[in-house]
Amino acid sequence: MATSKRKTRANGEGTVYQRKDGRWEAASYVLSAGGTRKRVRVYGTTRKNAADKLAERIADSNRGLPVATADSTVSDYLAYWLNNVAVHRLRENTHTRYAACVRLHLIPGLGTKKVARLTAKDIRIFLDWLRTTCQCCAQGLDTERKRCCAIGECCQKRLSALTVTYVHSVLKSALEHAVREDELPRNAARNVKTTTHQPRRFRPLTAAEARQFLDAARADRLHALYELALRTGLRKGELLGLHWEDLDLTTGTASIHHSLQRTRTSGLTHLPTKTRASERRIALPTECIHSLKKHQERQDNERETAGPDWRDSSLVFTTSTGRPLDPANLTRRFRSFLDRAGLRHIRFHDLRHSTATLLLEQGVDLVVIKELLGHAHIGVTAGVYAHVRLRLQRQAIATLNDALGSSDDDPDGPPATAVVR
Repeated sequence: MATSKRKTRANGEGTVYQRKDGRWEAASYVLSAGGTRKRVRVYGTTRKNAADKLAERIADSNRGLPVATADSTVSDYLAYWLNNVAVHRLRENTHTRYAACVRLHLIPGLGTKKVARLTAKDIRIFLDWLRTTCQCCAQGLDTERKRCCAIGECCQKRLSALTVTYVHSVLKSALEHAVREDELPRNAARNVKTTTHQPRRFRPLTAAEARQFLDAARADRLHALYELALRTGLRKGELLGLHWEDLDLTTGTASIHHSLQRTRTSGLTHLPTKTRASERRIALPTECIHSLKKHQERQDNERETAGPDWRDSSLVFTTSTGRPLDPANLTRRFRSFLDRAGLRHIRFHDLRHSTATLLLEQGVDLVVIKELLGHAHIGVTAGVYAHVRLRLQRQAIATLNDALGSSDDDPDGPPATAVVR
């Protein structure tokens, strides 16, 4: 009688079996995010689906790539996610901010907990602690500087609601990846609601201030840049990343493809625009076309003056020797310009807000403003400038009341032109 030879699995091949709930589960030992070998489990709707997922994890492990497991601590998992996942999906500056958030807040607060056992309650308590704890004391800065809690006088330096929301969003993104890779059944951070924060307040230029700004800019070397910023709402990086080939001064258009930014590893570098919607073609105002032509003549003169010291970058806005303008240097120049012009201090980005606000006040459709600014969704435009829209609504209602001959003398009612923040 012939005996059937039992099929055995090769060493390290793992186990695949069907669970009672009908799903297929595959398990094996792989290199974990903490540097040790741990058992990882993956799930699939079919045997092949589960086996393929496990084979992918084993292949990564054999190449020396760590694999996150449900047994990992939050600290180990966040390190794995930052260095093996987020680094390939985020811009460098965004990744740097994520890493700082993980190092300063998430690891000290949740790092020792197991990812698989992390609950919504744990996250809520952590976020409440962040919201109410002095960060000098929490990060040990008071001991190093011998102040704050170290001398019995706590400065009460707490995180803003916006920062707490940011910390929550970073954790939520990391756990969402664990869910997508079948390491977690659900994202506990999604079940936690953060307190609504007040949007950043900004004070855009009024129409009178904008005219004063443009008048003063005519005498500045960067007149064309300032005028383009205020009349089109381009971001700082988009302005500094403009090449002459992106401009068509005959038809009066500009194509926005890149943004000039300084990163920690590459220095000044050209990056794609912030979002796909940011890559756009815009119409140039006649005033901008004139100022750009004058700027081009000035740049030609600077090229001749610099001689062999000129570094041709084909950029529209450069230093006097043709090198790219550093965004930080532009910020400093902008502040000095505001002082010379006698204008109140605003951020450079507030020129962009001023563009949108002035357009809204002139009755320009929100869709047109969204396309000009390069927002990904119209909801972004509507949300940022909600206070302007509400003010315009009140002005419209007041105008209608005047037309209907009615008046509102209620002293407790809001004024028709009140600014809603």
